[in-house]
Amino acid sequence: MANKKGVSSKTHTQKELNDYANQNNPNNKAYKARVANEKNMKKTSNNAKRQAKLEAELGVSYPLDWMCYSNPFD
Repeated sequence: MANKKGVSSKTHTQKELNDYANQNNPNNKAYKARVANEKNMKKTSNNAKRQAKLEAELGVSYPLDWMCYSNPFD
């Protein structure tokens, strides 16, 4: 079975075909939004990996953010 990039009009509605075309057209706002979202997700993923590496090096296996907001007199 051949791998094809695209969608079939036999299995998708016209709106789905249009949405797919818009998301894969470099001149379209939906395409630019998708690319920007993928870039941000990659950046977030890299930050999470960096944070996990730092915590592993320091021996901290839990986030310390809660200490900043807790009331020590509770």
